[in-house]
Amino acid sequence: MKSKESSKANNIDTLIISDTHLGSEVSRAEKAFAVLKKYKFRQLILLGDIFDDLNFNHLEKSHWELLSYIHEIADPKKKIKIVWVIGNHDILLQNFSNFIGVEIVKKYIWKFKGEKYLAIHGHQFDSFLHKNPIISAIASFLYLVIQKLDSRKQTISRFIKRTSKGWLRLSAQVAKRAIFYARWNRAKYIFCGHTHKAMSETSGNINYWNSGCFTDVPSNYITISEDGVKIHTC
Repeated sequence: MKSKESSKANNIDTLIISDTHLGSEVSRAEKAFAVLKKYKFRQLILLGDIFDDLNFNHLEKSHWELLSYIHEIADPKKKIKIVWVIGNHDILLQNFSNFIGVEIVKKYIWKFKGEKYLAIHGHQFDSFLHKNPIISAIASFLYLVIQKLDSRKQTISRFIKRTSKGWLRLSAQVAKRAIFYARWNRAKYIFCGHTHKAMSETSGNINYWNSGCFTDVPSNYITISEDGVKIHTC
């Protein structure tokens, strides 16, 4: 039986998860599912790249279970606001909005405790992705092949993903440009995914947060409550 302190800690305003990459071999959908079940929240933000691609034949049982639960809590009777911010992998998801049953947007702005918050996936700030679309597409294909050949724990695949993100200095680049974007939009808080690296950074009065991913071990997500913004590990 949960203590009153535990129940209070799990009662939050907003839960943010990103980059589950459902359909890929490295997706930790069962962990994301457990996180959604753990908390009572007013708002859920799916911050992009929830799908690896839109080939539903690649989805495993645990992937379908996560999607089914999202669809279940999207019931208006539950009074939970669910927003799906599209990423570069699920950018065509807007064509399936009726199927998913949740609001699908390119960016999401809201207010909490009198402050302006902004959520955007983050690929918009990735210059390599925009300047080298063909190379990026080839790299994605080769990465899928490696996942198929990798061991059950996907050790090599996860190492390659972490190394490539670091080599491109992606986290620092996205953070810097996201902070500029937040300032331009007069938002005090900005949240991104995409880099797969959970982090927070402050510049002046702008607070940048990255929700990490559910493909690496451990995985990360973000909660927003009366106690502030927190990055969690699972």
